[in-house]
Amino acid sequence: MLACSAEHRSVCTVSAIAFLSLSFTLFSTTSAACSNGNCQVLEACSAATDCGTGLYCGNCPALGKTQPFCVRGQATIPTSIVNGLPFNKYTWVVTHNSFSIVDAPPLPGVQRLTFYNQEDTVTNQLRNGVRGLMLDMYDFDNDIWLCHSFRGQCFNFTAFQPAINTLKEVEAFLNDNPTEIVTIIIEDYVHTPKGLTMLFTNAGLDKYWFPVSKMPTKGEDWPTVTQMVQDNHRLLVFTSVASKEAEEGVAYQWKYMVENEAGDPGVVKGSCPNRKESKRLNSRSASLFFQNYFPTYPVQSDACKEHSNPLAAMVGTCYKAAGNLMPNFVAVNFYMRSDGGGVFDVVDRMNGPTLCGCSTVTACQAGAPFGSCKNVTVPNTSPVTNTAGSFTGSVQFSSSASTEANIDSDLERTRVYQEVIQVRGIA
Repeated sequence: MLACSAEHRSVCTVSAIAFLSLSFTLFSTTSAACSNGNCQVLEACSAATDCGTGLYCGNCPALGKTQPFCVRGQATIPTSIVNGLPFNKYTWVVTHNSFSIVDAPPLPGVQRLTFYNQEDTVTNQLRNGVRGLMLDMYDFDNDIWLCHSFRGQCFNFTAFQPAINTLKEVEAFLNDNPTEIVTIIIEDYVHTPKGLTMLFTNAGLDKYWFPVSKMPTKGEDWPTVTQMVQDNHRLLVFTSVASKEAEEGVAYQWKYMVENEAGDPGVVKGSCPNRKESKRLNSRSASLFFQNYFPTYPVQSDACKEHSNPLAAMVGTCYKAAGNLMPNFVAVNFYMRSDGGGVFDVVDRMNGPTLCGCSTVTACQAGAPFGSCKNVTVPNTSPVTNTAGSFTGSVQFSSSASTEANIDSDLERTRVYQEVIQVRGIA
């Protein structure tokens, strides 16, 4: 099957415009009662076991949806439907600060004072279809650690764990899933000579390494996903430090991709500015496009609202800002939280126009001509009222604390963290 080429450009443009105008407005119908694993997206649930595969029983009080309904918690792997295209034709779910996990144990005797961005282990993130991990790496305690810190220094109250622990989770996943490709984006504060090289080698990831020498530098297509799997080049690693490319063979991120501004500047309605380190989004000298979509200060309970229509609208804004180029990566906090399909539906609708000329990748048909789309079921948007339910289910979070408690703890953590920064004189 072919991706968007010159002969398919009109079909791709129409599909992309349809994506932008749809904004995930769905039809509303009357829902019948369901249970025992038969409930689908947006159907009411009262227990984790009510929802079908890849769903959990949740809600979205931030949008006034307090009654529980089935929410999507797993991605469609686009290569399972349309395979054999260049890597840069696909769009993937990325977790921002993948290691910064709610309820991750702090160092003994230390109260952690930092923000949290995710709710389950990196292993579970990968199992749920996340294919990009954003990791902040620092020199700390005579090792390389994952920290959610500031000004290039890791403290005992911002430290999570040695980076090798998380990288071993990635290695185990790649070993168990020989056709999958994972991308790691490093916010790099490691000064130890050859530190990253030793780290990835010790984690057993060097055998999957995609070599810098094979990365396109002038906006050309990447190798096909089929070729990458055949060569076992299934791990792409990028660093924020330019010198590491020559010194250690770790690709300098902004040589190969464009990126929009992270944090609050990246979530302003109707605006998608490029990050200062990045070329302009409409530059064609880099063939990967990384879209950030997360606020500066993460609040768990707000993520379900952020991942509904605002995310879809921002994808459309960034698509236009990039000269009608669909992002290859979409990075979010609390990736499973939404008011229904969330980031997973968004990414399906990003992959569809590019990979097969359909409005969603789930409408693509393997081996069919470009633009040949099958009908797909439109989910119901009116969940039946019920009286129970929380953020648990067949797709598990690490924690299922109450929404109100999450709001309070997140806001208090923000206040305390800001005070700590100011007291240390580095704000």
